[in-house]
Amino acid sequence: KYTEARFGKTISMFVPLYITNSCTNSCVYCGFHISNPMPRTILTEEEIVNEYKAIKKLAPFENLLLVTGENPAKAGVPYIARALDLAKPYFSNLKIEVMPLKTEEYAELKEHGMNGVICFQETYHKANYNIYHPRGMKSKFEWRVNGFDRMGQAGVHSIGMGVLIGLEKEWRTDITMMAYHLRYLQKHYWQTKYSVNFPRMRPSENGGFQPNVIMSDCELAQVTFAMRSFDHDVDISYSTREPADIRDHMATLGVTTMSAESKTEPGGYYSYPQTLEQFHVSDERKAVEVDKALKRLGREPVWKDWDASFDLKAFKR
Repeated sequence: KYTEARFGKTISMFVPLYITNSCTNSCVYCGFHISNPMPRTILTEEEIVNEYKAIKKLAPFENLLLVTGENPAKAGVPYIARALDLAKPYFSNLKIEVMPLKTEEYAELKEHGMNGVICFQETYHKANYNIYHPRGMKSKFEWRVNGFDRMGQAGVHSIGMGVLIGLEKEWRTDITMMAYHLRYLQKHYWQTKYSVNFPRMRPSENGGFQPNVIMSDCELAQVTFAMRSFDHDVDISYSTREPADIRDHMATLGVTTMSAESKTEPGGYYSYPQTLEQFHVSDERKAVEVDKALKRLGREPVWKDWDASFDLKAFKR
């Protein structure tokens, strides 16, 4: 009842676009690990536009999430800014999931149309964080966790937080810490809209990193209910990491945002390349199939919930 009182029966739909899998980090659980010998790709401007056009043919997506690995020397702020500029004719709501930036860099990207930022802290257990992220910029715990303050100071409209379930056996502690962090941010940057993510890692089938704990479906539902009870206004997002049946079920029980038909490798929508993907999705349905499933459940998929006219300054270029 809390969800419907605040959001009605709507589910906001978005699509992620990976524009590069080049990364200088050594996260032990990630497919973009610098030591992974698979091919790396940094999409050109033409390739990025081709991806935009291909996405628009899938469904009426207006909410785009641009995702990169962390390689600021090759795909830094100028590259991200250009990708945002190229996206404006195709999408009305632009968010990014990239390396943590400086306050002034977030402000700069706002001028290019960026409306929101998603950043996964992954885990709040500082000692273990360094085990999972031994090298690269992501190994700097404080720089990452304080990045949310920099987003708030830059006046970012929407901030997304996340922990990765499977790293810490005591996952309830991570969820609790994220909730405390959320409340802190809401107190200090009260004009910002917030979302939370807690995707579950899947066991590796190729001898890679194995989750330290497997969260059950019932436990996932428990976390979703707890987060909704804790905060009636926060967006709760489920990605295609979760199976189709779980996403459908939870769409009526607290979830407010979903991705659909996601590709986690650069060029995945237009050219279907044999490049390195970050993780393999569980819900492989077409976006139109997700749309139909949600409608059968009495939900209303929302493809557009933001417009440039809400923030004209961001689109002055």
